Amino acid sequence: MVFVNSMSDLFHEAIPPEFVERVFQIMTLADWHIFQILTKRAKRLVALAPHLQWPDNIWQGVSVEDQRRADERIPLLLQTQAAVRFLSVEPLLGPVTLGKYLAKIGWVIVGGESGPNARPMQAAWVKSLRDQCIRASIPFFFKQWGGITPKAGGRRLDGKIWNEIPTIKRPALRALG
Repeated sequence: MVFVNSMSDLFHEAIPPEFVERVFQIMTLADWHIFQILTKRAKRLVALAPHLQWPDNIWQGVSVEDQRRADERIPLLLQTQAAVRFLSVEPLLGPVTLGKYLAKIGWVIVGGESGPNARPMQAAWVKSLRDQCIRASIPFFFKQWGGITPKAGGRRLDGKIWNEIPTIKRPALRALG
């Protein structure tokens, strides 16, 4: 699994559309990898999506920090043809209800904010998202509680580490020669 632009955003306005298209072409050719792309720029994602290839090995996600961002970004994500559409609910800054979106979401990742000025995350918010995913049979991944350092609060939720990921489709082997 390859997290594309993990410290930046492929759909940033400064990235030329031709560059984004070329990245998608390369990911399509490298079908033995799963590529995860995450963006906060869902409007640009939707604008470029019709010009991009969406094979099974390209997973697209949006960042969702609270209900307002969920209602803004998730409907745009759902307009893409990504095989797996996922949510990175990190940092989780308030309660989020995903009910009307979950039928078309393939994965939910949740985590708290880290760093010296990290805003606290309430356990009830995390548990609510986990329970929504369980009811909808959506893989749930709990990344961290957050705090001063990324590992400060740990990863256990109700005594369990939640590492669920979607089932990975593998390409058929190609004949050589």
